[in-house]
Amino acid sequence: MEKQKKFKVIVTDKSLAFPKVNEIAHTYYNESQETMNREELLREVSDADGIICLLRDRIDKELLEHAKKLKVVSTVSVGFEHVDIRACGDRGVKVSNTPDVLTDTTAELGCTLVLCASRGIRNAMKIANSGVFPSWSPYLHCTSGVKDMIIGIYGLGRIGTGIADRLSPFKPKEIIYHNRRKVGNSPLRYVSFEELNTTSDIIVICVDASTCPAKTFNFEFFKKMKKTALIVNIARGSLVDHDDLAEALAQKEIGGAALDVTNPEPLPREHRLHSFENCLITPHIGSATFNTREAMVNLAENNLCNGLLGTGDFIGPVP
Repeated sequence: MEKQKKFKVIVTDKSLAFPKVNEIAHTYYNESQETMNREELLREVSDADGIICLLRDRIDKELLEHAKKLKVVSTVSVGFEHVDIRACGDRGVKVSNTPDVLTDTTAELGCTLVLCASRGIRNAMKIANSGVFPSWSPYLHCTSGVKDMIIGIYGLGRIGTGIADRLSPFKPKEIIYHNRRKVGNSPLRYVSFEELNTTSDIIVICVDASTCPAKTFNFEFFKKMKKTALIVNIARGSLVDHDDLAEALAQKEIGGAALDVTNPEPLPREHRLHSFENCLITPHIGSATFNTREAMVNLAENNLCNGLLGTGDFIGPVP
């Protein structure tokens, strides 16, 4: 005899499977192989108890007005800027996310971008793929590297700490950081935003985007950086003014950039940043390993079930 299911749960991505959810709820997936469109989501949410969503899905006041029965929103992401947290809280809707499980993988990608940018990998690959090498000279293909450089981390949370730990064996001169407040147990030196800006050879942005204004990293910031300095962004694309970054690269105000996040995503093909050989852009792959994505999906499923049943752990900004 089939176990009675008293909930309805919407899953906005048809590629995801949630066996635990299926045990307690009637699960609704989008009707086509495409991602669930807004019209379909608004229609189906009217009698839904839970939603498992992705960063691309807007859980806003409009949706909540349609979702009179909604109890839990579980997003398969660490970021939750696509969810109106205040509106959910006002309506008693729990919101969960998937932090921690992607810390190591994202820190790993941050270090990868630091290493690739500091060794000019994009330009080196272009030369290698051309099949024609320039005549050798002592300074051919030379770049800064990481050894003896000052690494500045903007946002020393879990991911920032993971990046610092992984870069330390490469023997940088120093790793410094700036947060809104000093981290009490960190061995790293806390500096002002201004000192981070002007002193660092490589700046890594890994701050929580909800604590940092959009376009904090603009031409004024780039102009104060060392002419040879690099900037790496693995936080959110909105934190960097991409037009200003392109202008800074064009004027050689900084040495280069590496971005795993842009605004918008993807960055249009005609954007100037694509033309710079010292600007490396990856398609938001910070958490993109099989093990990490599986862990995120499993955590999102557990959060949803625990939130609906009122049992077990529930991880998120609105418990």
